[in-house]
Amino acid sequence: MISVAGTGHYSLRPHNSSKQTQKHSIQEMHWRIPRCVLSIVVGAVALFPAVSAAKRGNELFLSNPLTLRWQYTSDQTSNFTPATDTTTVYVPLADGTLVALDAGDGRLRWKAEAGGDFSAAPAVDERAVYVATQYAGADKNTMRGTLRALSKDTGITLWMRTLSAPLRGSLAVDGAGVFAGAASGNSYAFDKLTGRTLWVNQYADEFDGQPTVAGGRVYFGTVGGWLLALDQSNGNLMWRYRTRGAIRGPIAVANDSVFFGSADGFVYACRELSGKHVWKHRTGAAVEAVVALNGGVLASSLDNYAYFLSRKKGAMLWRQLLPGRIPARPVTASDGALFMPLSTDSAIVLSLKNGKPLNTLQLGEENNSSAAPIVTSDRVVLTTAHAVMAFAASR
Repeated sequence: MISVAGTGHYSLRPHNSSKQTQKHSIQEMHWRIPRCVLSIVVGAVALFPAVSAAKRGNELFLSNPLTLRWQYTSDQTSNFTPATDTTTVYVPLADGTLVALDAGDGRLRWKAEAGGDFSAAPAVDERAVYVATQYAGADKNTMRGTLRALSKDTGITLWMRTLSAPLRGSLAVDGAGVFAGAASGNSYAFDKLTGRTLWVNQYADEFDGQPTVAGGRVYFGTVGGWLLALDQSNGNLMWRYRTRGAIRGPIAVANDSVFFGSADGFVYACRELSGKHVWKHRTGAAVEAVVALNGGVLASSLDNYAYFLSRKKGAMLWRQLLPGRIPARPVTASDGALFMPLSTDSAIVLSLKNGKPLNTLQLGEENNSSAAPIVTSDRVVLTTAHAVMAFAASR
């Protein structure tokens, strides 16, 4: 049994519906009143936007010359990272439209109205694309939210849930559930086949990050600086860790450790089972993303530096200054990592061995999108203010 110490106030409040939810301070250990018991296949592969460029049987090398294969032009691209299932790229546009593009040639397969403005990055699995939107409430001063499952083949809505507050950051899908955090402080698990709420926790904090599912747990970062490790099946709090800044970026889990960054400027490592602090490393500004690799932990900071740290002790192996702020996690391959610095006209590939520049991909315009690059099949897909572009190795 894991003991979590705390000294704050704890309370349960009734929910407006006939089912119960919980309200509590994150500083307290809590008991659970689950809406139902969720049975999830542990070990199923979550189809998040890809962070690795390695392909089974034919690896994509980022240091090799990469040429533009296709481009989808739009003045409505958003800062939300597209989702992909290796054959299709699902792009959320600023006008509330989701477009499905063929990963091979960029051809438009379908487009669908999501029913409002997107509030979180989408997720995809073998059956559906899951999208979160927001719209003004009845009094015009509050925002409400929706969660929809759209058919991957047609874009037709399979189910829809209305929510008291919009979901934020990004969605995550794994096993039987869709996981997300809301601006109201609710963390959710939804049945991905029906949209039914499987469990919900209510916290005295808000979510605006990228949840990660790994090892039977769901990791949420909060705006107040907490990292929460919840049981994937029922939402029970397994442990929590406090930082001094918002945790908005992705959380990496590898070799019994959890790695994450905070707006307080530190990269952190904790034990996967207990949440015990292992190390932290200071950077010069907020840490937007971390990626765990075989050789270390790669971190992107708003001080314009990329940091490569040892996984065991957090010692700095190298750091490299880039010509703009790094707002999103990079794509990685065995030979390098591709970054999308803001206010530059190219994507930059750094060597994982020493941080030296290896390659550049010309964008044709100054980048001002904080959407992360992704990999689908043998292509690197980049989002800019006016286009979605796919690069691949020269034929």
